[in-house]
Amino acid sequence: MGRLFGTDGVRGVANADLTAELALGLSVAAAHVLAEAGTFEGHRPTAVVGRDPRASGEFLEAAVVAGLASAGVDVLRVGVLPTPAVAYLTGALGADIGVMLSASHNAMPDNGVKFFARGGHKLADELEDRIETVYEQHRTGEPWARPTGAGVGRISDYAEGFDRYVAHLIGVLPNRLDGLKVVLDEAHGAAAHVSPEAFARAGAEVVTIGAEPDGLNINDGCGSTHLSLLRAAVVEHGADLGIAHDGDADRCLAVDAAGEEIDGDQILAVLALAMREAGQLRKDTVVGTVMSNLGFKIAMEREGIHLVQTAVGDRYVLESMKAEGYALGGEQSGHVIVLDHATTGDGTLTGLMLAARLAATGRSLADLAGVMERLPQVLVNVPDVDKSRVGTSPELAAAVAEAERELGATGRVLLRQSGTEPLVRVMVEAADIEQARAVAGRLADVVKSALG
Repeated sequence: MGRLFGTDGVRGVANADLTAELALGLSVAAAHVLAEAGTFEGHRPTAVVGRDPRASGEFLEAAVVAGLASAGVDVLRVGVLPTPAVAYLTGALGADIGVMLSASHNAMPDNGVKFFARGGHKLADELEDRIETVYEQHRTGEPWARPTGAGVGRISDYAEGFDRYVAHLIGVLPNRLDGLKVVLDEAHGAAAHVSPEAFARAGAEVVTIGAEPDGLNINDGCGSTHLSLLRAAVVEHGADLGIAHDGDADRCLAVDAAGEEIDGDQILAVLALAMREAGQLRKDTVVGTVMSNLGFKIAMEREGIHLVQTAVGDRYVLESMKAEGYALGGEQSGHVIVLDHATTGDGTLTGLMLAARLAATGRSLADLAGVMERLPQVLVNVPDVDKSRVGTSPELAAAVAEAERELGATGRVLLRQSGTEPLVRVMVEAADIEQARAVAGRLADVVKSALG
C-alpha cells in the first residue's frame, strides 16, 4: 500500500479512491493510535467533526462519525465550517481529535480526510504513519478492539460552533472595518456563511459572490483558483478590496480596487509590517517557502525583516514557526498562519486582518502591497507523470542545470512534486517574463519526456 497521507491529509476521488470504508477505517485507526499514544489519558475522548459542502461529504461524515463512535469516541458534529474553524473548535472545546472532510481547492469529485490532534494542530508524520499501519493491519485481518454497552461513543450536533468561531475572529481584530466595502468570493465552499457574517459584524459593507453552495459547485470557476469573477465584481461595485477563499477557506487571496491580484507573498508583506508596528512580529521574522517570490525576500530585507524559507506546504511553515517561536508565516498560494490566533492557515482571519490594515491606515491595498515588487514567476503543472522520479532523473537534472546557467543570478528554477495530485510543478523566476515562460516551457517538455 502506498502512503495514504499526503501533505494535507488523505485525498482522492470520493467513492472511488476515498470510500466510506476507508474513511471509517482511518477514523477507527486514528482513535486507536491516539489512545496508544496516551492522548486520551484515561478520560472519555471527544472529537470535533466538520466538513465542506461537497455532496460526498455527507456520506463520508457519516462514515467518520460511525468509526469514531464505534471506537468509543464521543463526537460533536459542527456541520459545514471552514477547516480553520474545525481546528479552532478542537482546541477551544478541549477535544482530543478534530476531523475535517474537504479536498480544499480540488474539484468537486474529490474529497479528503484531515485529522487534528488536541489543541487543533495537524498530526505529526509519525502519527499519520502509525494510523496507516494500524488501518492496514485491520484491513488484512487483524480485528479491532471494540467497546460495547456504555463504552461506545455518543454523537451530538454542536450548532454553537458557527457563532463561537465568528466571535473568535472578531475578537482578535485590532480595529473595526467601518467604512470599507469588501467583495467576498466564497468559492461556494465552507466559508459561504461564516466569512460574510464575520466581515459584516466587523463593520464592513459586504458584497458576496460564490456563496450559494449546492454540494456540486464548490470551486467551480470561482474562489482563490479563479479570480476573474472577483476582479470584475470589485470594479463593478467600487469596492476597496476583494477577498477570495478556496473550498475549505484555509486560503486567502485578494484583489485591489483596480481589480489587480494581491497574492500570498504580498499579503504576508503587508501583515508583517503591521505586526511589527504593533510589536507582534516576534524576532522580526516571517516564514515563507521556497516558492516565495524573490521580490518578497528583497522587500523584507529592505524593511529589516528576516525571511525563513521552508519546503512547500503550510505544515512545514507551521513546524518552523512552532519550533522557533515565530508569529507569522505562509505561502504564496494564500495559506497564511497567524500563530497567536490560529493553528493553521485561516483565510477568513487573513482577509479580516488585511482589511483591518486598510481601515487603520486609510491607505489603499495597492499602496500597501506596493512594499514589494513581484518578479515574473511562471508556474507550469505537468500532469500524469511519475512525480517520484523528480529528484533522480539524470535527463531532468541536466535540463535544470542548463536552465540555471541561462538565468544566472537574476532567476531561479524549482521543480517539485505535488503533495496532493499526480503532477510535477515547474517554477521559473526571471527578471524578464518572456524568458521565464520560455525556460519553463522547455523544462515542462523535459519533465513529460523524462517522467511520462
